[in-house]
Amino acid sequence: MHATQAVPAPTGLAGTLLTGLSHAATVLAAIGMVGMSLAEGWQVFARYVLNDSPGWTEPLTLLFMTTTALMGAAVAVRREMHFRFIALAQVAPPRVQAALNAFARLVVLAIGAALAIWGWDLMADNWSIAMPGTELPEGLNYLPLSLGGALIALFAAERLVVPLPTPDHMVVED
Repeated sequence: MHATQAVPAPTGLAGTLLTGLSHAATVLAAIGMVGMSLAEGWQVFARYVLNDSPGWTEPLTLLFMTTTALMGAAVAVRREMHFRFIALAQVAPPRVQAALNAFARLVVLAIGAALAIWGWDLMADNWSIAMPGTELPEGLNYLPLSLGGALIALFAAERLVVPLPTPDHMVVED
C-alpha cells in the first residue's frame, strides 16, 4: 500500500485547458530529455569515434536542458511537487497554514511572471544573433524561459483558486 494525494478533477473549460497545457508541458519536457540525450550521445560518438566534434551539440543540448527544466518546473508547480519549505506550515494552525500556502503560491506566481517577462525580453533582444555552431537564433534559448515562466505563473494562480488537498487528506491505494 502507498499513499498518494487525491487530485481534484479539473472542472469546466478552464480545468480542461490547464490539464492540456500541463500535458503539453510534460511532453515538451520529455522531448527535451530525449533531444538532450541524443545530442550528447552524438557529441561523444563524434568526438571519440569520428574524431570530429560538431559545434552544434552544446548549444542544442543547452536549449533542450532549459526546455526540460522549465517545463518540468511548471508541471511541478501545478502538482505542488516543487521545492518549498514546509516545516513551519506543517506545525501551524489550519488558518496559518492556509495563509502560508497562499503566500507561497503568490511568490511562485511572481517568480513565474518575472521569468516570463524577462525571458521574453531576452528572447526578443537576442533573436537576430546566431547561436554559436548553428544557424538558429540565440533568442530561441530564452523561449523556454518565457513559456515556462508563464506556465509557472498560470499554474500557481490555478493553485491559489483550486488548491490541492493537504497531506492530512491523503488517500490510500492498494
